[in-house]
Amino acid sequence: MTGGNSTARAAGIVTLVVAGLLGSAYVLGRSLVPDQTPPRSAGVTTNADGPHYADQPSVGEPGATPGASSSASPVETGQDGSGRDAGGDKLFGAHSTTGTPRLALTFDDGPDPRYTPQVLALLREYDVRATFCVVGENAQNHPDLVQSIVDDGHTLCNHSWHHDVGLGARSADAIRSDLLRTNAAIRAAVPNAPIVWYRQPGGAWTYPVVSVARQLGMTPLHWSVDPSDWDLPGASKITATVLSQAEPGSVVLLHDAGGDRQGTVDALRQILPDLTARFELEALPTDPT
Repeated sequence: MTGGNSTARAAGIVTLVVAGLLGSAYVLGRSLVPDQTPPRSAGVTTNADGPHYADQPSVGEPGATPGASSSASPVETGQDGSGRDAGGDKLFGAHSTTGTPRLALTFDDGPDPRYTPQVLALLREYDVRATFCVVGENAQNHPDLVQSIVDDGHTLCNHSWHHDVGLGARSADAIRSDLLRTNAAIRAAVPNAPIVWYRQPGGAWTYPVVSVARQLGMTPLHWSVDPSDWDLPGASKITATVLSQAEPGSVVLLHDAGGDRQGTVDALRQILPDLTARFELEALPTDPT
């Protein structure tokens, strides 16, 4: 029995030694294999174009929106409603209603010698005052039309010099220079006309562009009804959208320039008699609070 116990003990010792050697070999082998575990994220999401923020859409240039280009001529632009549904958190305080039971018609991108006179004639026929958001270089090229807008009792609104959708992503100095240049072109045509509203092209609002506009004494203006007339849907669709969505306090977005606006003019012939029967229409005040 003594010999048997010695043999068993020896076998156990050998087993332990072999197990120890195997364990050491495993540890040594693991230490020689590179770690394949991916690094943990630091909590910041980036891509090849850099980080994107709430006021910087990830498609195209900063501040750009689908279907709009800051480099295109204003005669080819006007896509202020292009595929966006700007929520209140993206407006940075810009007004999207009149704040009263009255409804406001607004016309962007002009003046244009083909369509602005037609729009003015229809508004005159129905005794309606509206708000015209003019592009600086168009105001410079057609000062007589800016004068006609004011003579008819309509309100003027700054809409940037060159319909720059990406303006809000630029420096405060660049924004200020653009807005002042536009105001100067408007005042060259109508020296005493108040300019107290600013509408950002594409509705691409950012804190800097809102802040600079306010510093210059202009209230940022958005909208609540957008029939996408810039996309040429036809007079019937423009009419149906405006008449179905209009309600007290609405700010309606339309265009009198930036492309073929005959559909908008034709829609106005149907829109104006209906809206004037249901609402009181106003030009936005020239002393907003």
